[in-house]
Parts: sequence; structure tokens; C-alpha cells
Amino acid sequence: MWPVRRIVGESLLAVVFALLGAGFEALGHGGAVRLVAIGLAAGVLSPLRRVLPATVLLVTAAGSVAFDGLAPLVLLVAWSAGRRIDGVGKAMGVFGLVYVMVLGLGILHELPHFSLAYLAFGALGLLVTIVVPGLAGRYWSQRRALTDTLREYNAQLLRERAMIAGQARMRERQRIAQDMHDSLGHQLALIAVHTGALEVDRELTGRQREAVGVLREASVAAMHELREVVGVLRDGTQVPGRGEAAPDPAGAGVADATVSSRGVAGIEGLVAASRGAGVAVELRGSGEARPLSPTGDHAAYRIVQEGLTNAHKHAPGAPITVELRYEPDSLVVEVANGPAHGAADPGRSVVSGGQGLTGLGERTRLLGGMVYAGPTADGGFRLAGVLPYTSPEGGGPGPVRGVAATTFVDPTGDFREQSPVGLVGEGDPVIDGIGLPRELVKAMGTNTRRSGIAIGCGVAAVFGLLLVIAVVVGGILLVGETDKAMVEPKQYDAVKVGQSEAEVRGKLPDGDSVLTRDLDKGAPPVPAEAKCLSLHSTEAGSSWSTTPVFRFCFKDGELIEKRSFEVRN
Repeated sequence: MWPVRRIVGESLLAVVFALLGAGFEALGHGGAVRLVAIGLAAGVLSPLRRVLPATVLLVTAAGSVAFDGLAPLVLLVAWSAGRRIDGVGKAMGVFGLVYVMVLGLGILHELPHFSLAYLAFGALGLLVTIVVPGLAGRYWSQRRALTDTLREYNAQLLRERAMIAGQARMRERQRIAQDMHDSLGHQLALIAVHTGALEVDRELTGRQREAVGVLREASVAAMHELREVVGVLRDGTQVPGRGEAAPDPAGAGVADATVSSRGVAGIEGLVAASRGAGVAVELRGSGEARPLSPTGDHAAYRIVQEGLTNAHKHAPGAPITVELRYEPDSLVVEVANGPAHGAADPGRSVVSGGQGLTGLGERTRLLGGMVYAGPTADGGFRLAGVLPYTSPEGGGPGPVRGVAATTFVDPTGDFREQSPVGLVGEGDPVIDGIGLPRELVKAMGTNTRRSGIAIGCGVAAVFGLLLVIAVVVGGILLVGETDKAMVEPKQYDAVKVGQSEAEVRGKLPDGDSVLTRDLDKGAPPVPAEAKCLSLHSTEAGSSWSTTPVFRFCFKDGELIEKRSFEVRN
């Protein structure tokens, strides 16, 4: 079914060409019945060109020879046939047949007045009215088809690149999860085993046993967090084989499915763990507590965790203050420690990768907040973060819709540039493994494109040369036809009635030209039994719609009448 828009457009187009057909027939002085018939024929053939392009082209082109009202429709039908006829060979056959047929019918129609000039102008006119619109329509159709194919192919490439990027992210997540589980899991398991053994050692004092218990609980909690992170990296799946969860050697009584709270509610647990290790930690809070989004809640926990970790590593024994301030528009999380007591132990190994603060800065930036870290006036250190209650995307507290999880490969970037070296097949160009359609290979190939441009330019040059030759030859023949069909007023005045026919014809052109056709339509009556010679005048008519004519009538070998009149074009 055609859409309403196309139906309305085709209807208006049919009406326009029906009126044009009737108007052209009216200029040719056609009768009322003929005007209506040609108008209806043009109105019917116009929409049929979409269904039967070749047939409508043959009918319209053949009918235009006898009926001038179908001439405007030929241009539209030829353009439409060039678009819709399938196959280059079929199109060339149809247009060649139409060209020869119309030229032959035109010669038969003008047979009494046939001349080389008519043949040249007829051939040139058919090129302009049939062949050129057909070529233009075919070019437009092929260009549109190629554009649509390129658009579909580009969409396919984008989908496949997104799939490859997703697979790359999954592989990277699995690799990181495997490495974390194999290395960190092993080390944490050893820590848990040794601290569990120390906790039951009878030689330890109560204070030492309590410290060892804190270490064991911290290692067990770290293993639980590691399992959670590994599960996130593996999209919630368990790591097979070596990825099975490490057993809890100390038997802490905490189930494997238990996940420690890592939000604002878990900050008190962090503070309590630090106090259990013998560090003076003060937790302050101000303002009315307000809920944050899950990512903001987790960011607050990580800020406090990072601040406490840095204080333990770089300022052991220094007092620590953790403060949560609920401002009207954001939560301010601050961890400040005093100066370290004495010089640091040179034998103490402090591992610091320098990535914790960088990660916090990126985490809070994505939330629309900020992180500040720097020394204080008394020689200590301060870490503060500002976390808005709502994310930049809006939506208020709770899960933020439309915010994708953190990925290791930017899906909007070029995967080939991000992973120039990788496993076999991972670093290969995305496009190289995809079979291109043949028309796209030809259209996108550099050499083929240059060859196509050269061929197109060559065809256009040959076609232009043929047009120039046809115009030159037609102009020469037109001059000859004009000499045969036109006479000057002074020649008309020089001829006298009563002169012999041979003498008069010797002074005048022979009138055997296609230009003298229909000069007798609307002319005064011819004298009885007389033969007349009608010629064009070199002067212009009294109006654009009339042509001045000089007529010479002969009878019994002498000129019996000469008349000057005008006929309608």
C-alpha cells in the first residue's frame, strides 16, 4: 500500500500533466474531444509509470509523435523508466527500441516533407527528451541505492564494533578478575591462616591476641570484598577452576554470601576497626542525614577508607578525625590526621601505588563532585570529598538511569587504537574480517573509483561531442532548409502577375522544405485548378502566434495570383 503522502503527490502530478497535455493540444487547434482524450491519457499514464515503466515509456513516446499533448509527459516517463527498469542491458534495450521506434514513426509522419534537417533535429530532440532524462533517472537511482547501502553498512559496522568492544570489555574484566583472585586471594588467604594460628597461640598476651583478631577479621573482610569485586568484574559469575572462592581458614562464622556494607552506614565499621588497632579515631556528624545514590554512597565509604588507610601508612599513631557534614546540596566527607609521632621506622615498608586518590577523583567527578587532598597547617594531612545528593543526570537519590557501569574499553572509541597488540584476532582491524558487498567494494576501492570517474568523464565527453556534432550538422542543414523556405519582401514585390511560371520559379526558392509544412492551414482559398507555392517571409509577424506567408499560384504555365497573409503557428 502506498502512503497517503505519495498518493496525494501522484494525484497532483497526474492532474498537472493532464492539464499540460490538454493545453499543448489546444495550441495545436485540437477539438474538444481530442483535448479531453489526451488529458485523460496523460493523467492515467502518469501514475502507471511506476508499475509498468517500460510499457508506459513505449506507449507515451509513440503517442507523442501524433499527439503533441503527450510530449511533456515523455520527459517524466523517461526519467522514471531510467530509475525503475532493472538491469543495464534491459534498460539499454528498452531505450534503444524507443529511440529507433519514435524516430521511425516521426520519419513516416513527415514523409512528404522529409529532409536531412528533419532527421538531424529529430535525432537530437530524441536524445534530449528521452535518452538524457533516462540517464539522469538511472544515475539518481543508482546513487540513492548506493547511499542507502552505505548507510546500512555503516550501521552494521557500528553494531559490530559495539559487539567487539563489549567482548573486549568482558575479556579484560575476566583477565583482571583472574589476576586479582589468583594473586590477592592467595595472599589474603595466607594472612588469614597465619593470623588465625597466632590468635590461638598461648604465648600471646590478651592485648596481642586482640590485635591479631583485628588483623584476621580485616583479612576475612578483605577476602569478602575481593570476592564481590571479582563477581562484578565477571558480571556476577563465579570464576571457574582457580576462581572458586577461597575457604575461610579461620572459621570466622561469616557466611560466604555475606557482603560487608560499603556505604555511609559502613563508615562506623571502618572507624571501629581502626580503633581496635589502637588508633585514636573520632567520628563526627552534623546536619540532617539524607540518602545518596548508590554510587555516591559507595564513594563516601571509599573516601573514608582511603583516608584511614593513608593515615595508618604515613602517620602511624597520629589521631584521626572523620567528619560527615550534611550540607543543603551535598555531603562533605572529611578525614584528617595529625602529624606523625616521631620519625618513621626506616625498616617499615610502605607500599603506595599513588592510584587511590586518582581513582577517588575520577569517581567523584563522574558524580558531579570533587575531592581535595593536602597537608594541614599543623603538619598533618586532610582528605575531603564533596558528594552531591543528585547525580548530574538528575533523578534524585537512588539508581541513576542511563549511567553505564565503569568499563575498561571506551565503547565510543576505536578498539583497534586502544588494543594495538593483543591475542590473535583481537588486534585485527574490524573492517578487514567483514565481507563487503561487491558494489561497495567497487565504490570504495581507490583504483576502481578513479577508473569509474574516468569512465564517467569519458562517456560524458563522448556524449557532449555527439551533441556538438549534432548541433553543428543540424545548424548547417537548418540554414539550407531556410534558404529553401524563405523569401524576402523585395523578392515578392519583384514578381509580377502574368509572368511565366518558369521565370518566377527561377527567382524564388523551390519550397521543398520541412519548414513549409502546414503553411496552407488557415490560408485563403486557392484559385481553381491552380498550383501554389507557399514560402515564409523573412519579416516577423504581427504577433508571436502568427507567421507571415507569401503565396504564388500558377495555372497554365503562368503566375495568376500572388498573396501575402498570416497564418497561426
